[in-house]
Amino acid sequence: MTPRKDTVGRKTTSIPVGPQHPALKEPESFTFEIDGETIVDVIPRLGYVHRGIEKAMESRTYIQNLYLAERICGICSHSHTTCYAQGVEELLDVKIPDRANFIRVIIAELERIHSHMLWLGVAAHEIGFDTLFMHSWLDRELVMDLLELISGNRVNYAMNTIGGVRRNISDDGGQKVKDSLADVEERMKHYVEVIKTDQSIRQRTKNIGPLNCTPAADLCAAGPTLRASGIARDVRKDDPYAAYGEIPFDVISYDGCDLFSRTLVRCEEILEAIKITDYAIDNLPEGAIRVRAARKVPEGRVVSRLEAPRGELIHYCKSNGTDTPERYKVRAPTLANVLALGNMLIGGNVADIPIVLAGIDPCFSCMDRMAFVDTKSDKRWTWTQEDLQRYALKC
Repeated sequence: MTPRKDTVGRKTTSIPVGPQHPALKEPESFTFEIDGETIVDVIPRLGYVHRGIEKAMESRTYIQNLYLAERICGICSHSHTTCYAQGVEELLDVKIPDRANFIRVIIAELERIHSHMLWLGVAAHEIGFDTLFMHSWLDRELVMDLLELISGNRVNYAMNTIGGVRRNISDDGGQKVKDSLADVEERMKHYVEVIKTDQSIRQRTKNIGPLNCTPAADLCAAGPTLRASGIARDVRKDDPYAAYGEIPFDVISYDGCDLFSRTLVRCEEILEAIKITDYAIDNLPEGAIRVRAARKVPEGRVVSRLEAPRGELIHYCKSNGTDTPERYKVRAPTLANVLALGNMLIGGNVADIPIVLAGIDPCFSCMDRMAFVDTKSDKRWTWTQEDLQRYALKC
């Protein structure tokens, strides 16, 4: 810890959090300037888990890149392959079967449920409520079993292919999904009631990590982080993809602008995701699940986006007419929420750092891109809030 004086002459202390820290599940570095127990500034430093996936995709075929896209994130692997596949399908001018679109929605919503339940457990652990952590993760196993039932896998489902999906869902399988989700729905309603009434949860989340609607919009926040600030923005509703344009559902939002609202948004999104999944299974069209697609992609550019569990996910592809992309870029929702994260933390207490960091459901492996090094002085360049904002605008 390094004491120093800030711009108004107060004596502050620099506290590093990360890249390895008990409050972080992945390596990332934050430097907090504190005055007593109050946070007065936050400087994030990105780039600790850059894996070079975008560059690797430029030397592999479009089919091979399905496997790379799926490994951008283990929790939302289906979101990345869906975003990737629908972008390539647009370049190829391929229309996939209706049944494939509905199956993509079913897997996407099961993935959303398991992602939000995982987050609920992590958030409960960060505030010391380990009973909720263990119960939510136990119930999450029901959803993981369903994903394994459909795809054969619990993490990387490998459901998508260019032109549709690889595996079908039988009538019997669909009924098993509905039966298990009925149990999950009953449990989630109980958790929502616990969250709304338990005093320990309310004290650790109410008015913690404030992010009002104006800075949330100005800082380009995404997903549940944005919707908990009273802005009902959701790609599934605003720019429907797959079968979302044919499925009735509500966009969950709260105007509490704090961690309590972010918790309720995610929990109620689980209940809404169950309704979407039930509707998709009941109205699953007959027919093929995929069509053949050319291996070489015509020259062009495409931006594909969807609503991943953490928020708006963007994939950009530039094709040069061969069987490999010339340029590929991914903007994960965590990068969009890092700017807003700084806004939430400033003015808060040091003790709230772990839960506020967890509140955006960060995935630094998805987000990280690179580290800059000044070769003349051999010093690493530190990211400031202004640097991040300029970078976000370029993205």
